[in-house]
Amino acid sequence: MAASAQEPRAGEPISEAEAIERLRQTSDPSQQYYGAWWLGRMRSRHPEAVPLLRLALRQRKPRDPGAGVEENAVARNAARALGKLAPAAHDAIPDLLATLEDADHGLREAAARALGELRAEAAVPALCRRLASGPGVAGALEPGTPRLKEPCEALLEALGDIGIRSAAVVGVVEPFVNHERPLIRSAAARTLLQLSGEERWGQLLLELLEHPQLQVRRAALMDLGAAGWRPALEAIRHTLAENSLKLIALRGLVEQGRGEPGEAALLACMDALL
Repeated sequence: MAASAQEPRAGEPISEAEAIERLRQTSDPSQQYYGAWWLGRMRSRHPEAVPLLRLALRQRKPRDPGAGVEENAVARNAARALGKLAPAAHDAIPDLLATLEDADHGLREAAARALGELRAEAAVPALCRRLASGPGVAGALEPGTPRLKEPCEALLEALGDIGIRSAAVVGVVEPFVNHERPLIRSAAARTLLQLSGEERWGQLLLELLEHPQLQVRRAALMDLGAAGWRPALEAIRHTLAENSLKLIALRGLVEQGRGEPGEAALLACMDALL
């Protein structure tokens, strides 16, 4: 049977209206998954987007240790999309805060990142509470998995993105600069640099730019860009990593410090990498 005019063929792009319809129906989770992704990816401003994503987020199921990793995939994509729809998704903050308490590790991670993107100041106490036990507990391996007990990287980065500069927040974050995993050290240094602007945290990220593992160098590039630390310009330029990632990091330096001295040098470096 030929596909109808209302139903795109496999692989064809869909419209905003089709994404809304896929998310609205509840019989096919794979269609909901794609609809949620599309709305976030395209930064939809459809009036039904946020309400439907909030409903999808609430569809999450109790975590079954025997279930596959896709058990709550729709809810995870809904959380990610809500973060990308900031600030229009501000009303979803209570739903994301509830999700931050979910037993599903992936859902907590997605909720934390979305709360950071939404600059949700109300989330700071909950984020700090999940990290308060430090690298030895929150940052310890979850038995039988390669995961940490908490999604520390996402929780730390959310605190930096929200930007509450208090002694309590800094006190929770600082122990993680000594975590055994360099990606967690990088996330902690990024957050402390965002919160305090202290050079020592930028220097820690510069050290990670010279790490032997490419994955760590990539993370440090992104963290320096997110923090907008302009003294990193030359180190970013010479990092052994893809030019595309260097450009993203340099764009972060530009966007985080518009009007500050050194913008011409940044733009010239970006031109040279293109």
